[in-house]
Amino acid sequence: MRAARRCSLAAPSTQQLVPLIFFALLFAIATRAPTDTDTWWHLRTGEIILQTGALPLTDTFSHTRFGQAWDHVAWLAQIAMALSYRLLGNAGLALLTAALATIGMWLVWQACEGDAFTRAFAALLGATAAAIFWSARPQMFSFVFAALLLYLLHRFKRQGEDRLWLIVPLIVIWVNAHPGYFIAFILLGGFMAGEALGKLFNALETPALTWRRLGKLGLIAALSYAALVLNPTGTFAWTYAFRTFGIGALQNFIQEWASPDFHRRETWPFLALFFATFAMVGFSRRRHDLTDLFLFCGTAFMAFYAGRNISLFALVATPTLTRHAHAFRELHGLRLPRARAPKGAAVILNWLLLALIVSGAGLKVWAELTPSAIQRAQAERLPLGVVAYLNAARPQGKLFNTYNWGGYLLFAAPDFPVFVDGRTDLYGDALLTEWLRAYTGVAWREVFERWSIGLVVLERDAPLAALLRDAPDWHETYSDQLGAVFERRSSP
Repeated sequence: MRAARRCSLAAPSTQQLVPLIFFALLFAIATRAPTDTDTWWHLRTGEIILQTGALPLTDTFSHTRFGQAWDHVAWLAQIAMALSYRLLGNAGLALLTAALATIGMWLVWQACEGDAFTRAFAALLGATAAAIFWSARPQMFSFVFAALLLYLLHRFKRQGEDRLWLIVPLIVIWVNAHPGYFIAFILLGGFMAGEALGKLFNALETPALTWRRLGKLGLIAALSYAALVLNPTGTFAWTYAFRTFGIGALQNFIQEWASPDFHRRETWPFLALFFATFAMVGFSRRRHDLTDLFLFCGTAFMAFYAGRNISLFALVATPTLTRHAHAFRELHGLRLPRARAPKGAAVILNWLLLALIVSGAGLKVWAELTPSAIQRAQAERLPLGVVAYLNAARPQGKLFNTYNWGGYLLFAAPDFPVFVDGRTDLYGDALLTEWLRAYTGVAWREVFERWSIGLVVLERDAPLAALLRDAPDWHETYSDQLGAVFERRSSP
């Protein structure tokens, strides 16, 4: 047997090559220049933590909330981002993101069924769906932690492997890494509800958990919720998710909190994954599992409600798709031959194929992370010219800025406290709604008067930009293809 294993390792079969090739390509695809504007306030926070050795407890980034208490629960991820940025700059952020995306999908792969080709097909759909929200932000840690939790539940349900004790420390780390920790309790609740009802109505494809094992999982969930206090904000973590969810401006304006726009092609992989899973469940004739149904429908609703949840849906749907795709192939006799160790020229060809794919993936990563490539990508999304003007001209006055650029402005132009940025929990619904009314031109003069605004940074084609160009007391002092800067004229 040892000889056979050595042979297998030395000469991988085609099916053994599939996951190696898949994850090499996945890492390359997930490697992209950091252009998300929320990346930067996380990065600046991480740098402050590293420099001071303490968490910032009050806001120092904005003038609208300056000095107010700031409860945040993402310090571990922010430190990781800051360290990666110190080590390799923008490339470090990109590589960290790609690594987290790859780890998350590897955990999904482990929860899948069927041969390597079935898994690769489903994982490709899942990855392309989830990739719409892969960016250099702490949410990537939630992606990995959610995948790990689902993997532990999969092993517990389908393979009888009890490692539930890992869930409590997982939640403790999660609550200190990203506010998405409440996802854990959504998944645990859906899993336990599905198992309990499935047991009552005999609607599970695998033997149901005994009431004792289900009770143990419930106890673990309760202990995990209690352990949320093990973070710098204490009991605040128990209700944080409810406070964020109640901010109406999130759904009214912020794209990732709105329902997916299916006119955008990047949302189509989500639809493909949804309908492919739906179709396979119907065609496979495999008995439906109520636990899978609860998790699938629950996360699908969340994804249709807010596009940022598409990645969570992909984690749930991908293994479900493989279970029914595998059953469909078994039903119709579409089985692949048993994998055999290659011989002769096949050994060289397999290694050559793997080397070519890995080399190509490495070249793609290198090309994406050259300084010039990063500069081009960021110039398309970030207000580099606006920031250069602010830092050089040093205009005076309190700033009103577009929400989309707030996170980058407070990082790249730190001497200009922002009006708002991506920290929606800090600003709250009232201020974000006030900002939105000004941004859309509804009541901009009232808002500017209240906050003594003398400087405005907006997208070039923003609704407010057109009004300011026509306003006699304002003049445009800088503009480029992305943004514009307006300053209040001095009184005569």
